[in-house]
Parts: sequence; structure tokens; C-alpha cells
Amino acid sequence: MNIGRSIREVMKKRGMSATRLAKEIPCERTNVYNIFGRKDISTKLLWRISEVLDYNFFEEFSKEYGKAASKRK
Repeated sequence: MNIGRSIREVMKKRGMSATRLAKEIPCERTNVYNIFGRKDISTKLLWRISEVLDYNFFEEFSKEYGKAASKRK
């Protein structure tokens, strides 16, 4: 799972700009673009982004973990 890509997709679906997300998190707009390129992220930041976008990214991680765990069995 590429968390940065997922955040970007949800942000676009919500009709939110990177500038607005930056204001809500809060951070600089350029940092939002850096987030889009990340494969991992702190839980604190992901929690805030989840709140702002009204989307449970932790559920996505849980599903990915379940798939990976099933393959290991």
C-alpha cells in the first residue's frame, strides 16, 4: 500500500485542494506534496489527515495486513 497515493486519491475524491489540506493539518503546501510521495507516515499525522478527509486510512492498512497475513499461512 502506498499511503501517499491513497491520501492523494481520497483528497481528490473529496474535492479538496492540497492548499486546503495543508491549512487543515496544518503544514506547508509543499509538505502535502511530499506526503503524496511517501510509502509510510506517522500514525499521528495519518490520524489528523483521516479526520480532515473523513476517511479511515487505518482500515485500509488493516485490510492490507489481513491480505498479507493470509498469504503467510
